[in-house]
Amino acid sequence: MLRRALLQASTRCRFSSSSSLLLASRRQCSSSSPSSDDHFVEQSVDTPQTPPSATISIDRSTLYHPSDHSHEPTADSELVKHLKNIIKFRGGPITVAEYMEEVLTNPKAGFYINRDVFGAGGDFITSPEVSQMFGEMIGVWTMCLWEQMGQPKKVNLVELGPGRGTLLADLLRGASKFKNFTESLQIHMVECSPALQKIQYENLKCLTEDGIDGNTEKRCISTVAGTPVSWHMTLEQVPTGFPTIIIAHEFYDALPVHQFQKASRGWCEKMIDVTENSLFRFVLSPQPTPATLYLMKRCRWAETKEIAGLDHIEVCPKAMDLTQEISNRIGTDGGGALIIDYGLNGIVSDSLQAIRKHKFVDILDDPGSADLSAYVDFAAIRHSAEEVSGDVSVHGPMTQSQFLGSLGINFRVEALLENCTDEQAESLRTGYWRLVGNGEAPFWEGPDEEAPIGMGNRYLAMAIVNKKQGVPVPFE
Repeated sequence: MLRRALLQASTRCRFSSSSSLLLASRRQCSSSSPSSDDHFVEQSVDTPQTPPSATISIDRSTLYHPSDHSHEPTADSELVKHLKNIIKFRGGPITVAEYMEEVLTNPKAGFYINRDVFGAGGDFITSPEVSQMFGEMIGVWTMCLWEQMGQPKKVNLVELGPGRGTLLADLLRGASKFKNFTESLQIHMVECSPALQKIQYENLKCLTEDGIDGNTEKRCISTVAGTPVSWHMTLEQVPTGFPTIIIAHEFYDALPVHQFQKASRGWCEKMIDVTENSLFRFVLSPQPTPATLYLMKRCRWAETKEIAGLDHIEVCPKAMDLTQEISNRIGTDGGGALIIDYGLNGIVSDSLQAIRKHKFVDILDDPGSADLSAYVDFAAIRHSAEEVSGDVSVHGPMTQSQFLGSLGINFRVEALLENCTDEQAESLRTGYWRLVGNGEAPFWEGPDEEAPIGMGNRYLAMAIVNKKQGVPVPFE
């Protein structure tokens, strides 16, 4: 099945018109990543006079640090006014997680809500935008899991945060010849952005059909493979009762994180306040916060030596809760979930970063104009899944390079190279390297600043499946 899927997948290539701007991942940037400590201010006398050195998860040593930020008083945007009003009316600072959630998904001014932020013309590039081969390999994995599930006649195929819809469009195009598989699919897009929903509708080549009778709702059909498509704001809204396959590619990294810093009185949550000059700043909470319960849970999952040398810890309650929701659904209805993101298989320290137009910027700079993301704690995902359901098994993580290589991306790129122009071949090799390579491409002969950077070892893949289905490929 795997070999057949690779050989019969669509050979039509999609190439970028601006290879110099293509990045191997959503988070690969060329400018600085200013430290949050630039804006750190102590809030109470209990806070140490000298903040402890941070243990960070991102190597920013080679990045240029500009001397100035755009924090001088300017006309505040609606989102900035909204954030300051929350702090004002609450009478105190907000958590980093609250700030992150407002910046990304505020219904009126959130970063993801009203625009297309993906691709060379946006703020970052995801793996599906790099090469069609990524979506095709996810399709191979999905079909293999479907076979392990016993080829059910109806399956919910869910993507969390589908971006521009490119991944599922490539998945359906590559699988379109396998009618038994595509005819079983009910596609569900979990997307909160109206602007991105419209782009997904177009990229999936959707048509809206009238119901069979006047009492039936209209149906949306993707003409790529004749599959029905529907959109939801949350996973909870996706119908239950059917086997479900969930894809979460670069979704977890955008979930809001709480940051904790070690102080003389113990772990204190890092908060965001407003100075007398109406500028945002970081402060420490003078007392335990609700998120401390999640910090305690995360520390219980870790070994003492893993925590001993840390001055900062990030926890993501929404990631833990989402994983448990996924695990409960898979344990009850059958199916599996594939999670691919950049992160660590252990506790994450100080990883929160902001990206605007493919460059690192300060986290507090012009909220709503830059993407915020943090490393994913894959160990916490594993513990969350296993804690809530005895009917699921967790596999991985393995590197994206290992994952895609085991699924046959090497065979796929060779097949595509046989039917393309020299220009297309260069784009294929570049895209392939970005997906599975490590560091700068050895074959690159262009300007150093445009060299393709492989992200195959920075991105990790993990699967959660119903135990009845056995071990999913390629985690055997």
